[in-house]
Amino acid sequence: MSGADRPSRPPRSNRGRGPARANASNGQRDRGGRRGGQHRRVQIAESNPRLVALDVLIAVERDDAYANLLLRPRLDAAGVTGADAALATELTYGTLRLIGYYDAVIELAAQREITDIDTLAKNALRLGAHQLLGMRTKTHAAVNETVNVASARGSRGAVGFINAILRRIAERTPEQWHEAILAAHPDPIERLAVAHSHPVWIVRALRDALDIEGRVDELETLLVADNDNPAVQLVALPGRADREELLAAHPDVLTAETASPTALRLRHGDPIDFAPVREGTVRVQDAGSQLVALALTRVTPIAAGERILDLCAGPGGKSAVLAAEALRHDAEFQANEVTPARAKLVRDALRPLANGDEELPVTELDGRVYAEQPESFDRVLVDAPCSGLGALRRRPEARWRKRPEDIAELTQLQEELLAAAIIATKPGGVIAYVTCSPHLAETAAVVRRVMRSHPVAVLDAVATCLSIAPELDLVPRQLGEGTAVQLWPHRHGTDAMFLTLLRKPSR
Repeated sequence: MSGADRPSRPPRSNRGRGPARANASNGQRDRGGRRGGQHRRVQIAESNPRLVALDVLIAVERDDAYANLLLRPRLDAAGVTGADAALATELTYGTLRLIGYYDAVIELAAQREITDIDTLAKNALRLGAHQLLGMRTKTHAAVNETVNVASARGSRGAVGFINAILRRIAERTPEQWHEAILAAHPDPIERLAVAHSHPVWIVRALRDALDIEGRVDELETLLVADNDNPAVQLVALPGRADREELLAAHPDVLTAETASPTALRLRHGDPIDFAPVREGTVRVQDAGSQLVALALTRVTPIAAGERILDLCAGPGGKSAVLAAEALRHDAEFQANEVTPARAKLVRDALRPLANGDEELPVTELDGRVYAEQPESFDRVLVDAPCSGLGALRRRPEARWRKRPEDIAELTQLQEELLAAAIIATKPGGVIAYVTCSPHLAETAAVVRRVMRSHPVAVLDAVATCLSIAPELDLVPRQLGEGTAVQLWPHRHGTDAMFLTLLRKPSR
């Protein structure tokens, strides 16, 4: 279960703390400018890509919505397809990825705090700034079109303010704005944070994680990768689809990924248009997620009759890989997900693997209660709820919804889940502890603390992963007598997944 999907707190103000929410105020004094009365709004089609993007940006801030869950339904409802859908997607995600940087630009241009600008004006300005500075759209198109969609949603005062500030932003080149922003932040970490639109505390956490590997010089490259548009990666489910056959049959659509022998990259298009995806034999899944699941099933050969458990299974991507591997070897598989809505996603993910009408079992329990089933499973995956800092490129708004103090609460839960998994594992069995976060407190520190009260052997996760994906550039992280693996977006083209493999002592 990814921490990025957990309930989140409101974003906060810029300078490393994140964009802040403010209430829009039609017919009242705009936080962005003058007192504006009601006016005749510009008539804009609901299918206008900029209007779609503006609506999503406002919902992300006002309602704590996630763009990846909101944008597609909004496009479908408005009948937006083709080039217009691509434009709306770039406007939405491009703005969200660099929202902290654009807020810094807006503050300089408007000479006021971003928190003093109302929600409509703020998000319209962000949208316009992305067009001017990120997409280098011509000034008249970026300003006029943004003003028009803002007018369709707001008041005269807000629209006048938006128009004035966007024209002020357009007076400088993107390079000039970049220099101005850096000059305003002399501290090196703060400069990196604002230039690459990350909260300062996250930049520090990423720096510390890279420093463990002796590669702190890669920090800026990592921050850049966090703001790249990630490729759509697919998994060819073991025993249900063959990667080499798919590559041979669809060379214009697919290419291979190196991080997993089951991983493919979609060259272009929508994955739902690809027949194997519709059939369920191929799924959208990050290559790193595939690798950590395969590490559990391939660290040693699976014996017939083994029992495999995915303790925190939502939304089901790793469960599908584990189940496919289990079924190939006549082993049993069980998934558990405490949240009913996410448990439904797990069942949907597993349905194509079901034997006839008999679905694979999915329980809806707090994972910690599996401590009450001691020595029941041969292999257990603990894909622990975490901060989700490893998937910021896929959920760019999530970086502003986390706080440093969230980590302590998460690590306590992570330790309890890992301890329960160890208890539930048979002697000689294997546990995979996984987080989609490189934060040191959520990774090796959790394993070390649990090992104090639950003696387990740390296996060589680096050797296991290299036996599966030999082209990976992995830096061994010593943990006990074994090694842990940390994947990185900038180095491996995956989410920043962490993996430790543990063996429970035999009697």
